[in-house]
Amino acid sequence: MTDAELAAAVAEEAGQLLLAIREEGLNGRALGDAGDRRANKLILDRLRDARPDDALLSEESTDDRARLDSRRVWIVDPVDGTREYGEARTDWAVHVGLAIDGVATTGAVALPDKQIVFRTDRPIPPPPAPATLRMVVSRTRPAPEAISVANMLGAELVPMGSAGAKAMAVVSGDADIYLHSGGQYEWDSAAPVAVAGAAGLHCSRIDGSPLVYNRPDVYLPDLLICRHEHVDRIFAALASARTTNG
Repeated sequence: MTDAELAAAVAEEAGQLLLAIREEGLNGRALGDAGDRRANKLILDRLRDARPDDALLSEESTDDRARLDSRRVWIVDPVDGTREYGEARTDWAVHVGLAIDGVATTGAVALPDKQIVFRTDRPIPPPPAPATLRMVVSRTRPAPEAISVANMLGAELVPMGSAGAKAMAVVSGDADIYLHSGGQYEWDSAAPVAVAGAAGLHCSRIDGSPLVYNRPDVYLPDLLICRHEHVDRIFAALASARTTNG
């Protein structure tokens, strides 16, 4: 099994487990906690069995700093969008990503309620962009920079839950821009960035620098995922927003 096949299989299995857990009668915070715990165990067990020499970094596990000495690190988020999962919404995801030498190269993002697994070995080129661009933003706390850029570009705001759901909306062509600056960690973006990059999309920090993974500090607060033809306009709008806001 290739790395991409493994990522997709594990993400899909974890997603099916999470759907089953949701049928057990739990709800809200209790449902989210149970889903995080049990999906995390499944994912880590599968990865350890299949790739015992690789390192692991998961939102739901204590950080083993020995990963810093490894070239290959699986970076996972068992339930990206725990709040959405606990509320029985559909905009949550399962992330299984692999970073090699700090680059998110391989991975899968499952959207279990939609029965879809996006994977790096089966890239889906997004369709042409519409006349009015669409920017996905947090449904609860949209980043001010994103709102400013959307206004400058005349883009429509599309509120959505998890980071994985937002990124895959751009991959699938349901949105055109995902700009986030409100704070994230490596597990929030590793798998989505791998999938988006494989689909031919631009992925970077909002200052244009590359997204680097498996660092001592796993805080990775911002990212931009979009079509390449929109990059220059977005960076120009970001620069203008920073000037306007001081």
